[in-house]
This record gives sequence, C-alpha cells and structure tokens, in this order.
Amino acid sequence: MDKFVSKEVSFEQAEGYRYIEGGICAAKGFLANGLNCGLNPVKEKNDLALFVSEVNCNAAAVYTKNKVKGAPIAVCREHLSRTGNRARAVIANSKNANTCNADGVEKAEQMCALAAQVLHIEPEEVLVASTGVIGEILPIEPIERHIKELADGLSFSGNLEAAKAIMTTDTVKKEAAVEFELDGKICRVGGMAKGSGMICPNMATTLNFITTDCSVSEKMLQKALSEIVEVTYNCLSIDGDTSTNDMVLLLANGLAGNKGIDGENESYQIFKKALYLVMLHLTKMLAKDGEGATKLLTCSVSGAPDEGTARTVAKSVISSSLFKCAVFGEDANWGRVLCAIGYADASFEIEKVGVSLSSKNGSVEVCRDGAGIPFSEEEAKEVLSADEILVLVDLGQGEAKAKAFGCDLTYDYVKINGDYRS
Repeated sequence: MDKFVSKEVSFEQAEGYRYIEGGICAAKGFLANGLNCGLNPVKEKNDLALFVSEVNCNAAAVYTKNKVKGAPIAVCREHLSRTGNRARAVIANSKNANTCNADGVEKAEQMCALAAQVLHIEPEEVLVASTGVIGEILPIEPIERHIKELADGLSFSGNLEAAKAIMTTDTVKKEAAVEFELDGKICRVGGMAKGSGMICPNMATTLNFITTDCSVSEKMLQKALSEIVEVTYNCLSIDGDTSTNDMVLLLANGLAGNKGIDGENESYQIFKKALYLVMLHLTKMLAKDGEGATKLLTCSVSGAPDEGTARTVAKSVISSSLFKCAVFGEDANWGRVLCAIGYADASFEIEKVGVSLSSKNGSVEVCRDGAGIPFSEEEAKEVLSADEILVLVDLGQGEAKAKAFGCDLTYDYVKINGDYRS
C-alpha cells in the first residue's frame, strides 16, 4: 500500500508566541554544525553534530528509564554533577549508539575531550549523545580526524547540518522554534530532535536538544523540562520499544537579557509555555515520521476524573498495535479502541465511554455509552483516509483531559527493522 505522506505537522497557535526558523540556533548565542566523518558510509549523510553557546549555560536533562543505558548518558550525568548543572556544548553522533560496550564510557569521554580541545573549554562543559546500532564498538578515529573541521564550520545558521547529523531512519529533519517577550526583551526557545523507531512513552524519544537565550535558573529549568516531558514526549509511542539512549538536553544561556527566572512566577509560566510549544511540535513530528508510517494519530481523551487517568487511557489507545494496524488499513474497527481503553491501568466506568474518529475529511461517532452505534463504513473509511487522524474518547466521568501521539503500523515498519544493520 504505497501512499504519499506529507511529514509536515500543524503548529499549535498561542497568543504572544511566534514560530520562527533556526532550530537550536534560533536562540541568541548558539552556533552549530554537522558533517559526515565516516561513521555513515553514505558520504552525503551527516553523522556528527556539534553545537555550542558563546557563554556558559544552565542545563537540565531527562533520560531514558530503560535499565540498559547508553554510555553517553552516564557521561552526561557525571559532567552535570561536576559542573553543578552547567554546560557549554553538545557533541552527538549517529550510526552507532555506543551502548553495551566495555569501552563505551571511555569513548564518550574522548568525544567530549576532542570537542573541548577545539572549542578551548573544559571537557566537563561538553555533553555527549549517540544514536544508532546497539552493541557495536564506536570507532573514535573518524571523529578525531574531523573534529577540527566540524568546529571550524560552526555558525549561527548551522542548525540544519546539525539536525541532519543525528538522523538514523528518520526521513525528515525535525526542528522547531518560537520567540516571545519577557521584561521587554525578545526571548527564543528552539530545538531539534531525531527519532523514527524504538520509541515508547517512557522518557523519552531518542535524542532531543533544546536551547534558549532566556535567563532561567537551573532549578526552574529542570522543573519545566520534567513537567513538559510528561505531556509531550512521554505521551508518544511509535512501536512500544523504549530506547537505551533516549535523552532531552536543555541549555539556557541568558543572553536575551530578561530578568532571571528563579521561581514559579508569571515569567516562568510564559517561558514554560514556549518550551511546551517547541516540545509539542517536535513530539508530533516524531510521531508522524514513525518508521514506515503513513498517518499521524492523536488520541484526545476528555471527561476523565483526573489528568493521570486521561493520560493513561490516551497512551493505551495510541500504543495499541491492533488499532494502529486498523488505521493503516483505513478500517474503522473501533472495538480495538475500546479494548485498549479497557486494559488501561486506570479506574473508570466503561459504560459511560464514547468514541469518535475525526480528520480533515469529517467525523464519525462509533461508540456511545460503551456500546457500538450505527455508522457509515464508507464515511468512516473516508475519515481514516487522511494523513492525520484524531481519536476522540469521552470517558464521561469528569473534567480532566489529555492527549497522546503516535502513528499507524505498516508493512514498511517490519521491512525497515528487518534490515536495520545492513
């Protein structure tokens, strides 16, 4: 079933915020670059990225909950511990995850040292990330040979080359940025992400890097990131697999000149909203570019007794392989939605649940009060023929709501993962 699929996703508009270009270079004072160093045998594909701030940054991070963790995560944790959650630069590679290797930490430290040497900073000020095949030794020599070229090419418009360098099975680069005003100063938040498979809502979604020129304390930066992860990246599922290398790194250099945010005041809420908009858009891009995907799925749950229940139900629906297959086949098999709702780890009365399917092609109600109702199969198929599908679930038992994001499950997913190492 070959289909042309647009990878563009709609931006969520919010008054006072404007979407801009630039990705991780949108924020003042950040330079980036990416190139092919030889880890990827396809010379036209970048495999090594570097970005740096002109000044030191407050940093926040969230990592995978997989018990098997990539060596870069251990090194990032150690460096942030040593510096008091401060960082200056990030180096990242694709094609090799540097995970489950006896020399993994040594190689990750070497990557930081190489970057620090050409940037004239301390190794502890550099964070590191890797993505690709697990269990293969990471050769450091290609990185060493190209590190000077990588640093020499750093620029305030190098975000595109950096975004391309972290792609694995991704078919499109993933960037987002917004600007807003605080204390009469223009502030910006921008980011880039990679991820197409091995994604499950258990923190996080492969590699995600976010920068801001807003002045925010480390404590409030971490608080905002941890909270927003729960309603964005942790509400995303492609295939139910949680990667060993998942991380989100957030750097704030304060160059916008706003008054420093060190508490949950109005300025914090404005900044947090900007961070949410960037992370939400990256989440939706990751979902729509799922391996082999032809459709972006959003499950919107309302009428829940509390937000936790709403989120649990939404994630259960979006993670259902059976439902994802039905959407690929444009089959309104709504019983699979009810099945996924029913095994969600939450308490509610299924007899009050209603379900509708919606897209740009229309909307069709398929379930009311926990039971099926007559509907047109032809109309439902037309609704499901769109490339963005909205599953509306009303639990009818409260005012809380939540969303989760995913994609359909297609033949190509198996093909891609059957040949992943070749």
